[in-house]
Amino acid sequence: MDKQLQEEILKRRTFAIISHPDAGKTTITEKLLYFGGAIRDAGTVKGKKSGKFATSDWMEIEKQRGISVTSSVMQFDFNNCRINILDTPGHQDFSEDTYRTLMAVDSAVMIVDAAKGIEAQTLKLFKVCRMRGIPIFTFINKLDRQGKEPLELMEELEEVLGIQSYAMNWPIGMGKEFLGIYDRYNHRIEQFRTEESEKYLPLDDEGELAVDHSMKETSYYTQAMEDIMLLNEAGNDFDKEKVLSGDLTPVFFGSALTNFGVQTFLETYLQFAPTPQPRMTDVEEEVNPLNEDFSGFIFKIQANMNPAHRDRIAFVRIVSGKFERGMTVTLARTGKTFKFTQSTQFLADDRETVETAVAGDIIGLYDVGNYQIGDTVVGGKKAFNYEKLPQFTPEMFVKVTAKNVLKSKHFHKGIMQLVQEGAIQFYKTLHTEEVILGAVGQLQFEVFEHRMKNEYNVEVRMEPIGSKVARWIENEEDVKESMTGPRSMLVKDRYDHYVFLFENEFATRWFQDKYEHIKLYNLL
Repeated sequence: MDKQLQEEILKRRTFAIISHPDAGKTTITEKLLYFGGAIRDAGTVKGKKSGKFATSDWMEIEKQRGISVTSSVMQFDFNNCRINILDTPGHQDFSEDTYRTLMAVDSAVMIVDAAKGIEAQTLKLFKVCRMRGIPIFTFINKLDRQGKEPLELMEELEEVLGIQSYAMNWPIGMGKEFLGIYDRYNHRIEQFRTEESEKYLPLDDEGELAVDHSMKETSYYTQAMEDIMLLNEAGNDFDKEKVLSGDLTPVFFGSALTNFGVQTFLETYLQFAPTPQPRMTDVEEEVNPLNEDFSGFIFKIQANMNPAHRDRIAFVRIVSGKFERGMTVTLARTGKTFKFTQSTQFLADDRETVETAVAGDIIGLYDVGNYQIGDTVVGGKKAFNYEKLPQFTPEMFVKVTAKNVLKSKHFHKGIMQLVQEGAIQFYKTLHTEEVILGAVGQLQFEVFEHRMKNEYNVEVRMEPIGSKVARWIENEEDVKESMTGPRSMLVKDRYDHYVFLFENEFATRWFQDKYEHIKLYNLL
């Protein structure tokens, strides 16, 4: 592999931003892009009426509600690195999209709200990162408001998440009395709300302020210095190896809204963040990013990024080699070959055609219905598949019909396209072929209804059939229709596999006791 290409690959840093809704994830993404010169003025999420929405929220429903419901991809250059950020949906009903996104990154940045600490959703996502051994960097946000004590937050990180932490910097005061951060790593104090020229104050060899400053007189400074002493003596040591294996998280403090501490975070993050990592195939072989042959996998499909054209984009994480526009690749699942002629890179909804991309990058391919989530695409002679992506078992179900019977063609087309994105799952009853949709949460149904109306011009009627326990069957040939009853419904999924929808856990156990020979399983 030529030297230039190697250098290009090693410049890449691909990470996802994970957090609980409202912790400030989208705001931080904006500020990072701002440093990268990708946006001239960072849009704030708050003032939704002003007409300036956050750059990464492009779907109508996101603008109306002020939340992110799909993952978006952004790319920019900073300090000689090419950064790919994946902003993930914070809302828990869309966690499935987020889990899959986490499969496509090399590190994760966890945003924690200083007032709320670790919340349930953050914990879930964190577990996925731990499962994969992804390095995690923590940014504790909203220090310009009153929140928990920093030591309490560090303790919570360690106890709730079970990960060691190392404070890269430390806040001096908070809320209205927030004076700045004591930067342990860069050995300086960064002042809050000051002119650029006075922003950084030096420290002496003892770690105290080296210049006379009114800050010294405050109790907040004294408190911060005591905390720092405690951290130096009793806290964890910084260990780069542990960071890379995901056992230690570097912690940064700041305020995304006022753009404080974000730049320091980004500069430090880039020094420790991993370069593109190898990935396992389904036969336990490791594929190295510096491998000559191009390969990648599809972790997300998004329909109608441009409603005028009904287009679908498959998001590909490049694992190895180099992508060139016009190259021929094989889709491992079907063995078919395709020519990649239309490919894009993203800044939320601004897209430009990409000519080349290398391992670590995320590109979008126009999809006419060939791809599925989890597909592997390879450019070399040898076709293989990467490990499977997680799929989730839905918990809530609705029956769906089109209000206008004449629009049934649009209705089926819309459903099939939105199902392929992976947020909702499709089932049909055996003889009458009624459409049943399953999802992890209620919000997904609302988004589905909204998109059917706006993008496919079909109004739908949704009849909730409540929560069900969905189970797939290993030995399908042994299933008989007579096994169904009022508490167990037999349906087919979109791949024509049989699925039982049980009323509750009790009905599931009752069925298993009665029909011991039927082997049931769930997805995740």
